[in-house]
Amino acid sequence: MMIHGLGFLSLSASLVLPWALTGLVQGQKITESLVKDVRQSSTDQEMPLPSRKLISAISTATKYYVSGKGNDKNSGRTTSSAFRTIQRAADLTNPGDTVLIMDGVYKNGHPSGTVLDIKRSGRANAWITYKAYPGHRPKIQHNGWHGIWIHDGASYIEVNGLEVAGNNGNITRAYGLSQKYNKLNPLTNGNCIGIDGEKNGRPHHIRIINNKVHDCGGGGIGATGADYITIDSNEVYNNAWYSVYGCSGISLLNNWNSDNSQNYKMFITRNKVYNNRMLVPWHTTGKIQDGNGIIIDRGMNKQKGSKLSAYRGRTLIANNISYKNGGGGIHTFHSENIDIVHNTVYLNNQSPEISDGQISINASNNINVLNNILYSERGKKINSYGGKNIRFDYNLNANSSSISGSGSSDMIADPLFMNASRGDFRLKSTSPAINSGMKFNSVTTDFLGDPRVKGSRSDRGAFEMR
Repeated sequence: MMIHGLGFLSLSASLVLPWALTGLVQGQKITESLVKDVRQSSTDQEMPLPSRKLISAISTATKYYVSGKGNDKNSGRTTSSAFRTIQRAADLTNPGDTVLIMDGVYKNGHPSGTVLDIKRSGRANAWITYKAYPGHRPKIQHNGWHGIWIHDGASYIEVNGLEVAGNNGNITRAYGLSQKYNKLNPLTNGNCIGIDGEKNGRPHHIRIINNKVHDCGGGGIGATGADYITIDSNEVYNNAWYSVYGCSGISLLNNWNSDNSQNYKMFITRNKVYNNRMLVPWHTTGKIQDGNGIIIDRGMNKQKGSKLSAYRGRTLIANNISYKNGGGGIHTFHSENIDIVHNTVYLNNQSPEISDGQISINASNNINVLNNILYSERGKKINSYGGKNIRFDYNLNANSSSISGSGSSDMIADPLFMNASRGDFRLKSTSPAINSGMKFNSVTTDFLGDPRVKGSRSDRGAFEMR
């Protein structure tokens, strides 16, 4: 939750949990085939982004098939004997299993229910994977509390290539405002993908990749009280509109230490995040204070009643495009040890009540903001910051000179996007962002997965052009 004026306490909820509706809601080492952990003591450490490759299933693993034309009385073991519901397969999964989901629309069976409720865990060498069948585009369409809910300590889970859509298309703003004190209404408060560590165990080692996540009144993709989370290559838009809880597009809240590692453990990379905003005030303050594209929230775990210690792992936010969100493009609050690198943030702060800038660092420590492009509306803030050991440098700031955090190698210039009005933030060949960034070996590819350095130096922003 963005509270304006640095240093104020944030009491936001990144996602809504149905078991706690009367109040405010919001490890182990990753295997080498997924992510190579290294200590991040400087910007010259080698640390590639998470691989897009799927985790290999063990030889005894089972493949289950789900189809919009299937039947839950089938065996689910072949395409011709597919289940009808994803939940039927989920209830059978064991470590190493894969659920292949074919074309169809999958809905919640109960008005307040969840389409895919994941409670069964994989193992470090045998993840459970839910993914679209090759060439298919399955859609989870829900008007309940969650499209996908990962909870009860479920770990080593991958969700890949699905579309998750909420109920915003059936809601008017007038109806949403009429429900602004109703914390029990899933029609307005439902989340798309929730990773819930608030009760009955804390999830860890979760990968949410290549999904389209949109039109949920609550959060788009949110993790609370979890560890080792990778959110990569998703398109997240039109979320957080009608919830009374103050939600955002992508959020990590109250990160939890499953081990003592101080390496990168949280990854928000290569996502396209836009038009997530609050249209209904947060029920606690009666104000519009969130609707960020990406937020890392309360990782220090200093809030009253918290049973968690401060999160010690590092978080990498890299190669994202975050634009036209109601709140900030990228925002941190009461969090630490975060690298915000090679992102493009454009015309955020669309909510008139929010003016903290395209990237805002609020009461946070040990933050690097490097090689980004920040494009603000004319006269509005480019950025804001408060905390200790915060570095802004090698950023290209555009369209405004209202800059709070800056470094000696920052520049103010037009980035010369190909067609920003249509969401194309590639750079024209004459862009000053090309070959003007700094070396940051922890990020080796760009938004498209292409090599990060193609010319004499890396480019600023999410795309590497030459």
